[in-house]
Amino acid sequence: MIEGILIGLKTALSFQNLMMVMIGCFAGTIIGMLPGLGPMTAIALMIPITYGFDPATGLILMAGVYYGAVFGGSTSSILINAPGVPGTVATSFDGYPMAQQGKAGKALAIAAYSSFAGGTISAIFLLIAAPSLSKISLSFRSPDYFGLMILGLTAVAAFSSKGNFLKAMMMCVLGLMLASVGQDTLSDIPRFTFNNMNLSDGISFVLVVMATFAMSEALTIIIKGNDPSKAAKQISLTDLGSIKVNKEETKQMAATIPRSSILGFIIGVLPGAGATIASFLAYGMERNFVKSEEKEKFGKGSVQGLSAPETANNAACSGSFVPLLTLGIPGSGTTAVMLGALLGFGIQPGPRLYQTNPDIFWSVIMSMYIGMVVLLILNLPLIPYIARILAVPRTFLIPMILFFSVTGIYLMSFNNFDIFLMIGIAVIATALRLYDFPMPPLILAFVLGGLMEENLRRSLLISDGSWSFLWDRPLTLIIMLTIILIVCLQCYKSFKKTPNVAKTSQ
Repeated sequence: MIEGILIGLKTALSFQNLMMVMIGCFAGTIIGMLPGLGPMTAIALMIPITYGFDPATGLILMAGVYYGAVFGGSTSSILINAPGVPGTVATSFDGYPMAQQGKAGKALAIAAYSSFAGGTISAIFLLIAAPSLSKISLSFRSPDYFGLMILGLTAVAAFSSKGNFLKAMMMCVLGLMLASVGQDTLSDIPRFTFNNMNLSDGISFVLVVMATFAMSEALTIIIKGNDPSKAAKQISLTDLGSIKVNKEETKQMAATIPRSSILGFIIGVLPGAGATIASFLAYGMERNFVKSEEKEKFGKGSVQGLSAPETANNAACSGSFVPLLTLGIPGSGTTAVMLGALLGFGIQPGPRLYQTNPDIFWSVIMSMYIGMVVLLILNLPLIPYIARILAVPRTFLIPMILFFSVTGIYLMSFNNFDIFLMIGIAVIATALRLYDFPMPPLILAFVLGGLMEENLRRSLLISDGSWSFLWDRPLTLIIMLTIILIVCLQCYKSFKKTPNVAKTSQ
């Protein structure tokens, strides 16, 4: 492990990679603060740029954008009650009331310290856990991988809001359908190309991400007529207040941060969970841990109510890299985007990444801690000035998103067909978003679809066409039983809610 850390430090501390960490953190912070533009949109816009670098540098840049966006998302949550990132929704519960009490500076400082602490603790966990998990996962075979892909897809419930599980599953099916377009890798038979040569290589992952997140986000803002910058324009630098945290508040944070970090990291490791669920669970858990008088402050400007979700969502970001790097399955919607980018580099994340590409494996882990330090240095002094970026009018924001989307896709393929296809997918995605269909399940299924099919067919070849491979190996059997348990639990929850809804309607 010491040798790996040294390799990671050597790669991460090179001048180019340090610059990428700083650029990624800064860009992610700004994009994360803009309501509606999350880390997935940020990374989608960065993917065309990263293809000009080597894989380690590209991944370091994207990782910087990822935790920078989560870090920055808290600013709009606290100042204008408009979460820039879904993972910072819980931050607004106590951050915004604190800002209304004239303690916006203190709320932003608490968020910054909590994010730094959560990211640092989880980076240490990642350092210890990732190599161990990597060694264990070397015993994985095609049937196990197939099971893991299914497990990743069953966790799609995490991406769906209350009552929208069916919509999430429908988007999952749509993602699998898009993944099946193009020439079959094993038999070379073209599928669903409609005799169009442009579709013979399949639909580009970057194209789907840019269409479903970046471009459809811009179109949604236009259709809904939202302008979050109006509220931000009312904020003056004098309204932010002091950023000092007193001893009592520090003591409260010191009790909250360790348990929220552990919870956030564990939730982040679970495929499909991510920062949003981690932040909500940490908020709920913290409310149960505090004394009765402190519990009354929750929702009214509680220090612990703000610190817990901020710690957990940053810890979950690091945790989500464990299944990505060691198993090759994404721990969140954002790491699903990063998985596609890695595959674009020609690198297969998984059990052997630890041995075949140690520079990538370790440099990403080491760059996380460096990124946390960079974020703290960047954000604390610049809190009053960064807050003004929220006032960027949508008349500038939307054309920039559309410009980067179109030019990014064209520069990758120099094919006009890809631009038209992206616009078509973006229009459909916008219509689906207006009816509350979540986009992350589509991306997750699109990324996992090809890998799932490949491992299924290999497993069937090994077992001479028999489905017994699903229970022949103990590891595969455990994975399949876990899948059945998750599905049954989800069905039970759905049926349990139904009678309550009926009673309410009566």
